[in-house]
Amino acid sequence: MAAAPELAARLRHVFWIGGGSGAGKSTIARRLADRYGWRLYATDDVMRDHAGRATPEEAPLLHRFMAMDMDERWVNRSPEVMLETFHWFRGEGFGLIVEDLLRLPREPCVVVEGFRLLPHLVKPLLDVPRQAVWLLPTPDFRQAAFRSRSVPGEEFVWRTSDPARAGRNLVERDRMFTTRLEEETGRLRLRTVRVDTATAEDELAERVTRAFGL
Repeated sequence: MAAAPELAARLRHVFWIGGGSGAGKSTIARRLADRYGWRLYATDDVMRDHAGRATPEEAPLLHRFMAMDMDERWVNRSPEVMLETFHWFRGEGFGLIVEDLLRLPREPCVVVEGFRLLPHLVKPLLDVPRQAVWLLPTPDFRQAAFRSRSVPGEEFVWRTSDPARAGRNLVERDRMFTTRLEEETGRLRLRTVRVDTATAEDELAERVTRAFGL
């Protein structure tokens, strides 16, 4: 892969929306793509493809996770262990995101979104700081987002032997991940938008638009 300055120049048409789970990344990215005629690249949509492309040597945590059953993944481990060993949170497969983006035409612009956009990995790829923003949901906002879904937490927890415990583990893991994002974006002086229960979708879209300098 090319050096970071060269990559930043080749990716200057890309806008990045990272952040915690349930913060509205996908919704805002779709709105911006529709508004400006941009291409949308959702990192969640390519996780299965990337898992198939990443070798055990390139992504050891991913392959260990794939070998676990559902209880090993979500019930039997502490949220702290889940946080530290979750492959996407450790940046495994991020290079595949970059490879995909480099294959896309430079017109129109691309908005890429997802929790896999770790600040320390994205920053070297920015031609200017305004190309990226991270959405940081408050705990109250995340709880409200989960309550609004058809099941509490993510649907896959219902494939475990203890969905309630799995859901609690997941919520706590994601809370700690959001805290980590907040600390990292602050240290790297990257742009963030806090999302709470009083934040309407239109307001959030405008705040992200301003963060991008559009």
